[in-house]
Amino acid sequence: MCYFYNAFKCEMMTENIFEVMLQNRRNLHAILTKTPKEKLLKIPEGFNNNVYWNIAHTVVTQQILIYKFSGLQMRVPDDLISKFSKGTVPDGTAADEEIMMVADFLISTAEWLIEDYNTALFQTFNEYTTSARVTLRNVEDAIAFNLFHEGLHIGQISLLLKQ
Repeated sequence: MCYFYNAFKCEMMTENIFEVMLQNRRNLHAILTKTPKEKLLKIPEGFNNNVYWNIAHTVVTQQILIYKFSGLQMRVPDDLISKFSKGTVPDGTAADEEIMMVADFLISTAEWLIEDYNTALFQTFNEYTTSARVTLRNVEDAIAFNLFHEGLHIGQISLLLKQ
């Protein structure tokens, strides 16, 4: 809910957040599809994950933060959720089919979120406090926090690509 903005400003703010989210996802899609597989999967010394894990993790986390905590069915397979959720670590391998599935989900999950939000699918939300100590009270909080979360992982990906 937008408590401090009139309805027009709130709608504009949401549109801007969605535009930033889509651009971030396009950037991640380009990295995923244009970076050699060995570089995507390499876990450099001093790191505990790789570029591919970070990208897949953004897809999974968006689904958890927004759909799961809204009491809705997540739109990605359970095996991706279990493989790329918080606390998991990559093993340095991935099938080409899985990489392409993640690439497809990067864009489709963002587009579905916009569509689902605009059709008022999100009616309830189970309050959740993140590991960053941010309490999400509604879907708008989750969308905003997810954008922040993806930004953190884009920064990590940049570091990994420089290794």
